[in-house]
Amino acid sequence: MPRKIGFLIFPDFQLLDAAGPLGAFEIAGRYRPEAYSLKVMAADAGQVMSSSGAGMGAQALDEDLDTLVISGGIGASKASRDPRLKAHIQAVAAKARRTASVCSGAYLLAEAGLLDGKRATTHWARSAELQKRYPKVRVEADRIFVREGPIWTSAGITAGIDLSLALIAQDLGEEVARQTAQTLVVYHRRPGGQSQFSALIEMGGQGGRFSDLLDWMREHLAEPLTVDRLADRAAMSPRHFARAFAAETGMTPAKAVERLRLETARERVEASADPIDRVALSVGFGDPERMRRAFLRAFGQPPQALRRAARA
Repeated sequence: MPRKIGFLIFPDFQLLDAAGPLGAFEIAGRYRPEAYSLKVMAADAGQVMSSSGAGMGAQALDEDLDTLVISGGIGASKASRDPRLKAHIQAVAAKARRTASVCSGAYLLAEAGLLDGKRATTHWARSAELQKRYPKVRVEADRIFVREGPIWTSAGITAGIDLSLALIAQDLGEEVARQTAQTLVVYHRRPGGQSQFSALIEMGGQGGRFSDLLDWMREHLAEPLTVDRLADRAAMSPRHFARAFAAETGMTPAKAVERLRLETARERVEASADPIDRVALSVGFGDPERMRRAFLRAFGQPPQALRRAARA
């Protein structure tokens, strides 16, 4: 029997927040016919206009779902205050196998009380607001997606495809997820622990000025990465380099080095069985205690706790 996947939209939703996951599940169904039954839903059935002005046809709300995927968008804040949607999300979550959000769709999950005491993510630009508005949520601003049992949240727009591919892999296996990613011409499942920071810093401001340097930094994380050494690599004076790098990426070189080390360390902590002290040495933290303190500052949890959560 096909798994019924519901996609919840509302006025001024972000079109790609809905269309990306919808397309991923539709393509997965080509490789495994009759695996899914897809349904776009809204509080008011009919044509629902996205923030771009393009509309999407929606059916009435349906609680009989295997998985609910809630879109985000500039209308998410208003939608989160709709009592019909709140009641619907709570009812679905009580019996569905999974409940998920894309981008600011996390607001609707939080308003329904489903994120209280749980880790969650959203688009980096909305994370501070989400944390302020819902202080019981443990917001992890850098994550591409976060799974807390049956509740999944993801970052902005394309991260909804990453989340969908992870859900597809859970349902149909990695091979179908890989084939789906190939058809979509996207990476095959970036790890959920990968930082949104990657996407931000790789833009490098105007035209990716420091993209080559950042690639080099990732390959040499175990080595000392001082401002002088990075400036020499960029063929700039240390003072000029520090100013230009901060202007392009939004952070100092030292902060960028730490973030890259944290990103790589988290991926290895969650995806491998390597001892924590070996991970710390491999990414340049030097010792596990230094890495533990950095994890607590960035993620609010030590490496061991994140490893346990990833395997739960």
